[in-house]
Amino acid sequence: MSEETRPPLPPFTLETATRKVRGAEDGWNSRDAAKVALAYTQDTYWRNRSEFIEGRAQAQAFLERKWRKELDYRLIKELWAFADNRIAVRYAYEWHDDSGNWFRSYGNENWEFAANGLMQRRFACINDLPIAESERKYHWPLGRRPDDHPGLSDLGL
Repeated sequence: MSEETRPPLPPFTLETATRKVRGAEDGWNSRDAAKVALAYTQDTYWRNRSEFIEGRAQAQAFLERKWRKELDYRLIKELWAFADNRIAVRYAYEWHDDSGNWFRSYGNENWEFAANGLMQRRFACINDLPIAESERKYHWPLGRRPDDHPGLSDLGL
């Protein structure tokens, strides 16, 4: 299979959309910007909060900056809706800054995929909520969320 193909491919079913969402979650939890950027088309277009990103190189640079700032990043994504080559997700992630202040960031994303399964467009709306360290809900070791760890709905998020 070509490096430029990323199954599952559209059009999505409930099963393949769910797998696509978990694959994205796993990738972002790796915090490997170069690897994560390969899931996007060369000409990908993003709106992330108020920042506009064009192309895979800018997406990778964005992710590198993000994970230098958002320390001990842990993310959970959940499928919200899907149709044809589009998926909507909701998510929450926890992180702290270099001063030890903890946050839970809540967001929604709309994704559009090329026929080869790479993401062409990503639109993200995100809100940051300061939390006490004692309010954290994500305690797995850095990296992939364990399969038996509760998801967003199970955690009441």
